[in-house]
Amino acid sequence: MDKRELAAFLRSRRERITPAEVGLPAGLRRRTPGLRREEAAQLAFISTEYYTRLEQARAPRPSREVLAGLARALRLSDAERDHLHHLAGAPPIPPGPSREVRRSILDLLERLPASAAFVTSATYDVLAWNDLAAALMEDFSAQPPRNRNLLRRAFLGPHPAGRRLYGVSDADAFARSGAHNLRAAAARYPDDPELKALVAELLAGSAEFGQLWRSHDVCDDHTLRKTFQHPQVGPVTVNCDVLEISGQDQRMVIYTADPGSSSEEALRLLSVIGTQQMDAAH
Repeated sequence: MDKRELAAFLRSRRERITPAEVGLPAGLRRRTPGLRREEAAQLAFISTEYYTRLEQARAPRPSREVLAGLARALRLSDAERDHLHHLAGAPPIPPGPSREVRRSILDLLERLPASAAFVTSATYDVLAWNDLAAALMEDFSAQPPRNRNLLRRAFLGPHPAGRRLYGVSDADAFARSGAHNLRAAAARYPDDPELKALVAELLAGSAEFGQLWRSHDVCDDHTLRKTFQHPQVGPVTVNCDVLEISGQDQRMVIYTADPGSSSEEALRLLSVIGTQQMDAAH
């Protein structure tokens, strides 16, 4: 149980809810943003004293019943509810995110020749990819493993200020969503040294990441369509589908173009370029 993080998360969620949202009068002398502690406690059906101790990081581990009441009172989303349980130490905590990709998933990547596809870990390390993904984004095999982390690329370079992450249209939205998802991953794997090191590096090197991290948001937004500005074939607009890999806490990202579109032709050309580059490398 991470008492300090749990306290900060509860406080941040309480302060974002207006009294009107839960049917309470605003009052004339309300000095605190959002709900008061006693109001949150009342809605969660727990004592004000116990709720106050939770926000002061002094309370013992809450039961699942208390967590359910808190989630209901604070109007948490599904992702936020899961995050609350992880912070409270309710679910079993694995030692760290899996960084091994199943053989069947590797085979699937190669069976998607018309789609750019890659696999990321819970911490946004690119673990596996097909030739078209390398041609559309970058040759990940030419980078050391630490430089294949998408959040490190988004917040720390090589062009973080201009956010030219592979020239993609949703780079800012990806950075925000990635920071929020990384916080949720940190709750699932509180003892993983690589994850801790990544968070520390991002906090030290990016004020923007620090602001997002301190928001305690754990949203999980996906962009369904995006455009890459590719230096060789120009703009490539793709549909983006993200598939959860069962039991691995990994995701497969698949980019496809609309049939008959100029982007489909661009992906076809990139597939040829990628094959030629691979042949030349060998």
